[in-house]
Amino acid sequence: MGCCCSKPNHARMSLGVEGKPSSNDYVTEGNRMRQRSAQPCDHIRVQRKHEMEMSEFSTSSHKIVVGVFNYQARELADVSFSKGDRMLVIDDSESDWWRVRHLKTNKEGLVPWNFVADERSIESEDWFFGKIVRKEAEKLLLAPENPRGTFLIRNSEHNPSGFSLSVKDWEELRAHHVKHYKIKSLDNGNGFYIATNHVFPSLQSLVQAYSKNALGLCHVLSRPCPKPRPEMWDLSPMLRDQWEIDRNEITLVRKLGQGNFGEVWLGNWRDLPVAVKTLKPGSMSPQAFLEEAAIMKKFRHNRLVALYAVCSREEPILIIQEFMNKGSLLDYLRHEGKENLSLGDLIYIAAQVASGMQYLEKLNLIHRDIAARNILLGDNNVAKICDFGLAKLIEDDEYCPRQGARFPVKWTAPEAIIYNRFTIKSDVWSYGILLMEIFTYGQVPYPGMNTRDVIEALERGYRMPKPTSVPLPDEIYNVMLMCWDNTPEKRPTFEFLQHFFEDFNVTSEIPYREI
Repeated sequence: MGCCCSKPNHARMSLGVEGKPSSNDYVTEGNRMRQRSAQPCDHIRVQRKHEMEMSEFSTSSHKIVVGVFNYQARELADVSFSKGDRMLVIDDSESDWWRVRHLKTNKEGLVPWNFVADERSIESEDWFFGKIVRKEAEKLLLAPENPRGTFLIRNSEHNPSGFSLSVKDWEELRAHHVKHYKIKSLDNGNGFYIATNHVFPSLQSLVQAYSKNALGLCHVLSRPCPKPRPEMWDLSPMLRDQWEIDRNEITLVRKLGQGNFGEVWLGNWRDLPVAVKTLKPGSMSPQAFLEEAAIMKKFRHNRLVALYAVCSREEPILIIQEFMNKGSLLDYLRHEGKENLSLGDLIYIAAQVASGMQYLEKLNLIHRDIAARNILLGDNNVAKICDFGLAKLIEDDEYCPRQGARFPVKWTAPEAIIYNRFTIKSDVWSYGILLMEIFTYGQVPYPGMNTRDVIEALERGYRMPKPTSVPLPDEIYNVMLMCWDNTPEKRPTFEFLQHFFEDFNVTSEIPYREI
């Protein structure tokens, strides 16, 4: 009998169910806590719990996943499901699409892997956001529709085994803002805590406790932050490899603008909104484009615009890609930026672009045309790089240094202008020009100077001065100057630039709160 009730709270800890463990179950070593060794009765409870779980899930030896988002099938090959639906995984060997059997409808087919998560895992929880950076967490939480106490849990940026709790708060002097708390784990990994006097067996039980009582937090946890839908890299599973589609399947809705390569349209593919680029006839070789597009289609990064499909059998060539509803960053900066984008928002955009370029940097790929016109914006100021890989294919004097007439000199590194030498370091130079565009809300670089003036000034060592019309921290202007170093090897890496902007604090807010 004593074995069944001598340490009820410790039993809850061992089984990972709701409840707060007793402080007698832990010892303190320095500033760390660890759990006392388990007693024989604890192992009996664990064994009984394990047997119950095995009995409950004896339907299959395969793993069970649940829908984290709703998904509507687009072909006969995939399966529709709703958030919370349970599915048996049959084959998860493909990177983007898993074969499952829906346990309610009994239908079998493919589902996007990032729309589901292992049942009862933290990834299946509404409040778990995984690997997002601090600035992205703040942007999501500060959405106007989120009340005070809206929260999320994310992986720690600096501790691979740790987590961070981010909570929306409000104070009279500061209005709405976000506070962050480190979630620490016990040495044996069997418990989590923010304050040492409140230890929990799981993140789920930690969230449940702080949802009932603030226990020293800035506010009780009121509701999980709405989770953005994940990326989809294909229009459908049938088009993941065969992505040349019939242009009759594309409906052009309205023209969005004129780009360097041709027109940009909002279109539909089977009622799915897409962006459609119509390339100018004769602007590039169809064969060269297909070779480059085959590489572009394999890219997987949330800061690169997804390439879905192409129509290349006749001109004009159509590029079908992800639709970003706020359009080009340049247009947005000039027309709505000052009203809608704070300094913190601009830094967030700069960090996102650096993140996407860091991905290309790791693959030893170059963009050749980093500029605000080639960055697209979506909801919550999500920024993505477009037109990567296309600039070198354009058979047009704007992208041919030897022709000179319309070459975008103001964004281009000196060694690329003079010697046609494009590298990832020339992309870093262009990123520095992009920064000036961002922080001046779309001002044309080198104002009042024509291209010949710019080339001659650069040869004399001239660099754009720090703007006086907008507030720009000295640290950020100094990074611009680093990007414009005359020696390419001395320019920073995109990895450095990503971390610089992700870690840049606009306010004196304490990075992490203690309770």
